[in-house]
Amino acid sequence: MTATSDVQSPGSGTIYDPATGAIAGTVRWTDLDDVPRIAAGLRAAQREWEARGPQGRAKVLARFAVWLNDHRDEVEALLVRETGKSMVDAKVEIPLAILIISYVVKTMEKALAPDTRPAPMPMLSIKKITVHYRPRPVVGIIAPWNYPVANALMDAIGALAAGCAVLLKPSERTPLTAELLLRGWTDSGAPEVLALAQGAREVSEAVIDNADFIQFTGSTATGRKVMERAARRLTPVSLELGGKDPMIVLEDADVELAANAAVWGAMFNAGQTCVSVERVYVLEPAYDAFVEAVVKAVQNLKVGAGEGHHLGAQIDASQVDITERHVNEALAAGARALTGGKRPDGPGSFYPPTVLVDVDHSMACMTEETFGPTLPIMKVATVGDAVRLANDSPYGLSATVFSGDVKRAKDVALQLDCGAVNINDVLANLMCTTAPMGGWKASGIGARFGGADGMRKFCRQETVVEPRTSAGAGGNYYHNSMKALARMNTVLTKVSLIRSKRTAK
Repeated sequence: MTATSDVQSPGSGTIYDPATGAIAGTVRWTDLDDVPRIAAGLRAAQREWEARGPQGRAKVLARFAVWLNDHRDEVEALLVRETGKSMVDAKVEIPLAILIISYVVKTMEKALAPDTRPAPMPMLSIKKITVHYRPRPVVGIIAPWNYPVANALMDAIGALAAGCAVLLKPSERTPLTAELLLRGWTDSGAPEVLALAQGAREVSEAVIDNADFIQFTGSTATGRKVMERAARRLTPVSLELGGKDPMIVLEDADVELAANAAVWGAMFNAGQTCVSVERVYVLEPAYDAFVEAVVKAVQNLKVGAGEGHHLGAQIDASQVDITERHVNEALAAGARALTGGKRPDGPGSFYPPTVLVDVDHSMACMTEETFGPTLPIMKVATVGDAVRLANDSPYGLSATVFSGDVKRAKDVALQLDCGAVNINDVLANLMCTTAPMGGWKASGIGARFGGADGMRKFCRQETVVEPRTSAGAGGNYYHNSMKALARMNTVLTKVSLIRSKRTAK
């Protein structure tokens, strides 16, 4: 269940715990007419925030990290109440946010410093060329519900570090956690460069219309709409969209390790993770042992919200409906469920962890994003078959390869059409803040993280060309002789052609 009131209208709404149906809290939805005013306030505050420089902003971000750690129990309890997560799932979000902050505060001064570029040819060495990174005033972040802390902050931290103000539009399913994070930002003594816009589609549209950059995380279908809306004002976007992430298990893999990784990667957060393991291709010699180990691991999982459980509820009944449809269609087409496979009776939007075998690409469970606790496993004859099937998808977010030979696994990885590949592990790329995290094909545009690029993406580049000396200035202006201009053009042409001919040999 979500709010009882219409989220498109001003007023208050009630948020319910997906695991119990109990009231998790209330929220006041943002009036659409207020969004331009909020954005204008951020735009005004951003100027002073930028002027603090990287060192000044780093101190504020560091204080916020301390607040997150000090209030971790409070945040995690709210996460469980608002999303129905198990405590195992809830406990990963704050550490990830702190990890990102710790990396950013150490590297932001260097990352945002002007770049000095070399002269393209000796005669232009009289010029000094620098590229400056100027923050976009207001970054709009439209965040999803599956990780209300991590998915909001992993983008907001980079934008704030860059000197931008941030207008965060959390999912209308998880608005309460965002309000707690805003309280933490304020309690850290931070300026008013972080604000919320609470609501659903129309509020998202207002954020797009009033921001200078949009970071969106969510479905591919909604991502297209975000991009179309942003195009009206030529507002740049970065999109992390859907995925159907494959796992390939070669015949020489450590089957026990691979099986436990598959279960963790598929079932974590009830399967509601953008880089979840959503389908597995196992080479025939390893297939039986792998399936047996997977089933054993899944049977040990405890389903329920909060402490003492491995995986919690899905966010609401509509998400369970998708999982149930994928499983039922697969079963009707000849697949078998070795665990789970049936929606339970009783309260809460739960679905049991379900292992499916005898599956193929005619089934939605292998081709459509499920975003639920399912693990379909397909036997394949060759590595080539595994690669071909893994790439047979409109998505390309991430993937996993297991093999006893890391070089062989890397060779397979570089044949996969996706933004990241984990070898002999799952989900690990989420922790790699120095490398880009982005999708290919229908899984997105742009990337998160990426070292310096994770902050520079929120900036505009400004090139400044300044003189090192007054010599040569004006040599090709109209008031000089045509002979001087001709000599200049001759030199430029000759130097360029010499370089081209050398390269062409």
